[in-house]
Amino acid sequence: MSRIVVVGGGYGGALVAKELDADAEVVLVDPRDAFVNVAGGLRALTRPDWAPNIFFPFDGLLDRGRVVRDRAVSVDSGGVELSSGERVEGDYLVLATGSSYPYPIRPKRASTADALADLRASHGELSRAGRVLILGAGAVGVELAGEIKEVWPEKQVTVVDPTGGLIPRLLPEVRDDLCNQLDKLGVELRLDTGLTALPPTEPGRFGPFTATTGDGGELAADIWFRAFGVRVNSDYLADGRLVALTGSGTVPVTERLQVQGYEHVYALGDLADLPDPKMASYAQTQAPVVVRNIRAQLAGERAEAVHRPMPALMILLPLGTRGGVGQLPAADGVAPATFETVSQRKGADLFTARFRERFGLR
Repeated sequence: MSRIVVVGGGYGGALVAKELDADAEVVLVDPRDAFVNVAGGLRALTRPDWAPNIFFPFDGLLDRGRVVRDRAVSVDSGGVELSSGERVEGDYLVLATGSSYPYPIRPKRASTADALADLRASHGELSRAGRVLILGAGAVGVELAGEIKEVWPEKQVTVVDPTGGLIPRLLPEVRDDLCNQLDKLGVELRLDTGLTALPPTEPGRFGPFTATTGDGGELAADIWFRAFGVRVNSDYLADGRLVALTGSGTVPVTERLQVQGYEHVYALGDLADLPDPKMASYAQTQAPVVVRNIRAQLAGERAEAVHRPMPALMILLPLGTRGGVGQLPAADGVAPATFETVSQRKGADLFTARFRERFGLR
C-alpha cells in the first residue's frame, strides 16, 4: 500500500490526512498533540473557560493512519527527516506547515495543557489592564479588539497601524460597516501613524507605559498585543534538498499544487507560493485539489484537478458574538455578507462544531 506523508496538521494538512486515510497508509507529522483551531484563539484569550474548545486531539483524526508527534527538519523527494533523527519515507509527500503567528493567535507551546496554562495567565494579565493597545489593523487586530470589547466593554482599546487603510481588499461598503461597528464599540482606530519604537513591556504582559507615535504624539496603555508579523514555516526546506524557496520563503507550485519539479510532492496553504491570502479558509479550499490529485494517482490516473486562486478577498470577520462583517463569493466576484451569515458561519462558535465532527467528538 502506498504511503502518504503529510507534514503539518493545520487546516489544510489535517483535512488532506483525514480525506486520504481510507485510500492509503497516511502518516501525519506535527509537533503538537492536538489540532489548534486558531480562528478561536482570540476568544480563548478573553474567555479562558471556553479555551479548551480550540484544541482537538490528533488521536481522533485518523482511523487507519498514524500521527507522529515530531518536527520536520529536512525533506527530499523520498521522505522526511525529523528532529528526533527518525526518517519517514513516503510515496507521496504533502507539505502543509502553514505560518507562525504572534501569540495569542497561535499557542507558543506544543502541549495542549501548557497552551491552556499560557492562555489563563495571559487572560489574567489582560483583565488587569484598563487601556489596551493593539499594533496592527488587519483582520487579527480588529477581531481581537472586538473580542476584548465584548467581555470588557469598559476597557479603552486602541488599534494602531501606520497604513491608512483597514484590511486591504475589503469592499468599500464592508469597510464602512466595519468602521461604524468599531466606533459603536468604542474602539479607537489610529491608521495613519505607527510607533517610533515597540513598547518596553513584553506583549501580553501587564505594565503601564507611554509610547511615542510617528506624528510626535504620545499613547498610554497598560498592555499591548502584536497583531502583525506572520512568518511562513519553511525553515525545514531551507537546505534546498527538495526545492529552492522563493524570496518570501514559500514553495513554488504548479496549478495542480504539485511542488515544481515533482509529480508526487504537494504543497498547500500558507507554504505554497500562491496569490491566495494566508488564511485558513483558503488552505481548506486547496486541500480538496490535493486529495483529488493523489487519489487519481493512486488509481493509476493523471493528476488533473486544478486550483484557481480567487481574485477577490473572501473573509468572515466577527467582532465577538454580536457583531462582524464579511464578504463571500458571488457571480461577479464577492458580495457583502450579512451579520446573520457571519454569526452563523463563524462568529457564534468559531467553527467549533465543524471540527468536533471532523475529529470524531460528540
